[in-house]
Amino acid sequence: MSSSLDNYSTKKLPDPEIKFKEATSEYVDFTLSNVDLSLANSLRRVMISEIPTLAIDSVEIEKNTTVLADEFLAHRLGLIPLESLDIDKLRYNRECTCDNYCNRCSVTLILNVIATEDSSKSVYSRDLTVVQNDHIKNLKLGNPAISPDVPEGILICKLRKGQELTVRCIAKKGISKEHAKWDSAAAIEFEYDPWNKLNHTDYWYERDAKLEWPIGKNHRDEIEPNDDDKFDYDAEPNVFYIGVESAKSLPANQIVIRGIEILKQKVDGIYQELENMDRGLDLEEDLNNNINNGLGMDIGYQEENGIDETDAYGMPDFAEQDIGYNEDATNNNNNDDYAETNFSDDDEGDAAW
Repeated sequence: MSSSLDNYSTKKLPDPEIKFKEATSEYVDFTLSNVDLSLANSLRRVMISEIPTLAIDSVEIEKNTTVLADEFLAHRLGLIPLESLDIDKLRYNRECTCDNYCNRCSVTLILNVIATEDSSKSVYSRDLTVVQNDHIKNLKLGNPAISPDVPEGILICKLRKGQELTVRCIAKKGISKEHAKWDSAAAIEFEYDPWNKLNHTDYWYERDAKLEWPIGKNHRDEIEPNDDDKFDYDAEPNVFYIGVESAKSLPANQIVIRGIEILKQKVDGIYQELENMDRGLDLEEDLNNNINNGLGMDIGYQEENGIDETDAYGMPDFAEQDIGYNEDATNNNNNDDYAETNFSDDDEGDAAW
């Protein structure tokens, strides 16, 4: 049986091509060409929701005399981006064998701040300290992500003189499909057909499509069409303009690279399942051919068990044994299994009570 994957044919396209326009640690702008719209959109969705990062998942508040409630502080702490470059060295908590959390599936951070001056004291994400252990030693993992433009980090709260905040945070590995705090990208731009040659935006406007859909920055990379050109009903988009802005937990280029790797793993998984399905169909066809050719034996036909050859599903040997009911037992009152029993209240004789 030939594989259905071998017989499957699709429209031949040139090899995919990527051209980078801008690449920094916080932003990457590139063009993806010679791919289908579904593939380009799949990459966009993977970069948004399926790249693992590290984020604070539980907060143990030991002391809080600030004006903010415990739940409010825990929510703010959970949204602080943490360095996740070596996140592959950490297990998912759901896959770990520990009871709650351990060094192999979590990173512990502590925050201990007391306001001693008369003026208010601001608490920033830089005040979070990672509790070091042998597993995360020398790894780029767990430290609050700080932008060079904002060296103090994210503002958590403010304290007045005498107020204190002491918390213990447990950061775990996850993806933003589970919660937005694990999102690696702050924003992802996705555009194709900037001149609207395919008339996609003509169905989504109220009064004037050109005013409501202004030409974007990517129109410079394509030739402006003429109004007199005939519409190509067979045209499909194959050039996509993608911009990735990092949320600081991962560099922008790593978001793109890891998104491609995860998408490749998903495609490989689908391919393997289809191959397994084909192998199963091949085995089923071989088995049917063997039965049709007389090479297979029906499990109900076994001569050595003493069953009549004419009846492939004959009575088994134990059917001839006494199982508590047979003709002799019903016709013979002397059978001990069915002897008459006296259930009367009379104390004379052998009563069953």
